[in-house]
Amino acid sequence: MMDNRFATALVIACVLSLISTIYMAASLGTDFWYEYHTLSPAENITEAGRSIWEEFVSEEADEKTYTDALFRCNGTVGLWRRCITVPKNSHWYSPPETDMTTNCISFSLSDQFMEKYVEPGNHNSGTDLNRTYLWRLQFLLPFVSLGLMCFGALIGLCACACRSLYPAIATGVLHFLAGLCTLGLVGCYVAGIELLHKKLPLPGDVRGEFGWSFCLACVSAPLQFMAAALFIWAARTNRKEFTLLKAYRVA
Repeated sequence: MMDNRFATALVIACVLSLISTIYMAASLGTDFWYEYHTLSPAENITEAGRSIWEEFVSEEADEKTYTDALFRCNGTVGLWRRCITVPKNSHWYSPPETDMTTNCISFSLSDQFMEKYVEPGNHNSGTDLNRTYLWRLQFLLPFVSLGLMCFGALIGLCACACRSLYPAIATGVLHFLAGLCTLGLVGCYVAGIELLHKKLPLPGDVRGEFGWSFCLACVSAPLQFMAAALFIWAARTNRKEFTLLKAYRVA
């Protein structure tokens, strides 16, 4: 029979694991990892809205082109998509309007693994290995993290079916590794943004900040670590007490 302490620890660990998985999935699927806010009037965006959008969605748009558009049009960036805010009608004969809409375009798989250049937009400037591998890691690490947590949950279900608490150690270890991946993702993203802004400094009238999608990933990591600690503690302590009780009965 399982001690109430261990049962409570397992329930709390499962709840933390579920919350961290939801947070991680939400951050992965949303576009608010980093946000740009321009202080320029909406009319300035309206005048060039059509040309900016055409450059933004062009297949030939390089990193500098779409980053400049993000600066000028209150852009947001996620792990999968980039978005800008443009007027619904941007024809030259239309009066300036404040009715804006957010349009997004996805990063293709080739974009995720594309090389980053020392001078963004200049293909002849050489490859910036730091930014290239940071970008690739921030794409791969969240999937590794979610995969580890799902595998850990599967081991936990098997442990329940076998009526044994000891396999929860493996679940805890996998959650710990998932937390490291999430922490690595956050670090890679911050480092990538900082390196990008050194290459392409923010204009004076533009303010950049990390968005709520990034915050969800930041919260997910400690939740994974706490769930891992509870799983491992419950399994090891229960196993130790069971061993002592068995030895006592034999004696």
